[in-house]
Amino acid sequence: MKAASVSETAPVPLIATDLKQWAYCRRIPYYRYVMPVAFAPTYPMRRGRNVEEAVAALERRRGLRRYGLDSGERRFGVWLRSEHLGLSGKLDLLIVTRRASFPVDFKDTRGGVRDNHRMQLAAYALLVEEAYRRPVRTGFIYASPTRELMAVPIGERERKAVVQAMAEIRAMIERGMIPEPTAVRARCVACEFRNFCGDIW
Repeated sequence: MKAASVSETAPVPLIATDLKQWAYCRRIPYYRYVMPVAFAPTYPMRRGRNVEEAVAALERRRGLRRYGLDSGERRFGVWLRSEHLGLSGKLDLLIVTRRASFPVDFKDTRGGVRDNHRMQLAAYALLVEEAYRRPVRTGFIYASPTRELMAVPIGERERKAVVQAMAEIRAMIERGMIPEPTAVRARCVACEFRNFCGDIW
């Protein structure tokens, strides 16, 4: 399994959530790293934390058949860190078998797997592969409102997208220039940073 290539110098440390936010709206990492601002957690953010705790409690009582697995070890709230990638994050659930690993991300969402979910899951895959030395070919998104478990293939394209996004975020931080906002204006309505985007509101 070929490791993702990154800069030889010590990279700016990022978290897996940054990759999700970059795919959602590039201004969110800007407000976190370049122009840090105080913000109040939104209702969806607070509810998301409660949902993760509830789903974790429920998952402990379930088997692995729904994941297509006969056996494996479930580990909840796994902290992952890679000095090589300059990336870290807390994974909701990791299923480890003798031959592979399967990251599982809990989401309080409807409407299937989105690009930003896929990006974050692929970031976890890179972290898991480095930490556990087992390949990750599939991850899962668990949508709590519908109790739907969705398998997400993780291949070379997804890995390259993560590495490219990390390079873009770091370049943005180095330049200190605000990116263009998301073209999907509906995302701005409940955004915790909406008051700072004067060119939109």
